[in-house]
Amino acid sequence: MVSGLKRTHLYDYHRKYGKIVEYAGFEMPVWYEGIIPEHMAVREAVGVFDTTHMGRALIEGAEAAEFLDYVATNDMEGMETLQARYTVMCNEKGGVVDDMVVYRLEGDRFLVVYNAVNREKDFNWLRKHSGGYDVRLRDVSDSVVMIAVQGPMAERTLQKVSKDDLSQESVGRFRCLWTEVAGFRVLASRTGYTGEDGFELFLWDVPLEKPDKALRLWNAVLEAGREFGVKPCGLGARDTLRLEAGMCLYGNELTEDVNPLEAGLRFVVKLDKGEFIGREALLRIKSEGLKRRRVGLLMLDRGVPRKGYKVYRDGFEVGYVTSGTYSPLFRRGIAMAYLSREVKHGETVQVDIRGRLCRAEVTSYRFLRMWREKQF
Repeated sequence: MVSGLKRTHLYDYHRKYGKIVEYAGFEMPVWYEGIIPEHMAVREAVGVFDTTHMGRALIEGAEAAEFLDYVATNDMEGMETLQARYTVMCNEKGGVVDDMVVYRLEGDRFLVVYNAVNREKDFNWLRKHSGGYDVRLRDVSDSVVMIAVQGPMAERTLQKVSKDDLSQESVGRFRCLWTEVAGFRVLASRTGYTGEDGFELFLWDVPLEKPDKALRLWNAVLEAGREFGVKPCGLGARDTLRLEAGMCLYGNELTEDVNPLEAGLRFVVKLDKGEFIGREALLRIKSEGLKRRRVGLLMLDRGVPRKGYKVYRDGFEVGYVTSGTYSPLFRRGIAMAYLSREVKHGETVQVDIRGRLCRAEVTSYRFLRMWREKQF
């Protein structure tokens, strides 16, 4: 690998069992057994991901909630203790600086999790805009291990090694609790990036140079899930799973030139909550009307659409693909794209796949929901 790349606490496991690639400045596993078997393990049973490469900041202080309300589009002050909330940060033009999940650990103590590719940028953005607020910011990315346990058997897997009740009745969606898993105190959050039920585990105060606790927790979860067919999963399956679920990836669906309204994230933009960065621009964009929108593409012809491929209708270019893959569920190519507003769901368009125009149906980008509801 290229020298100078970062590694997570679980690198020794990945090096031994996985195929290592460079991603966001890290040496990370793209797969262990293969993308499709890992993908289907999460859809049908349970899979485990190392997500420690993501960025994490601790924000504390009397005005922590007020500060987060200013830098994020969603309602942060209205969060309850041990609740998680998805949101985005915008620049002054309404473009997305990043998307992130915020966890309210206590009244004035928050954990913010953002994308690996934006670790330094996001922390600097938060620090830049914290002036005038009674807050303390601390980058805890290298000392908090993140392990995602996802799939219909995720709860049963973790329940075997947790001393607290992890049922939906006790820990609902986007809720979390402090608990003990395999003898380690962790924050367990019912969140994820796959479209399936599951948890993300946060193991605190683990130095990179002393990763033993992280490896023991990882192996304990894999052992607990053995009877359910658990598989360790790499970045490849993580991407195909999130794409089937219609979830955005920064650098693809979200950039500083894309606003959250056209990205289909209106539900995280609370324009009536008061002032926040980008609010005036978003109000103007809403008033003027969107020129494009995020949609799904379900391939009708053989071919796998990829990021950057152009989309045509009746010979005219109408947009571009942001993410595309072969879907193990649909057994055909799927994609997300930004298309001109006048292109409607159900229409047929053409994707330029290496010089060949391939037909695709314009659909919802929530492919997993379509699959489960047989809407195709």
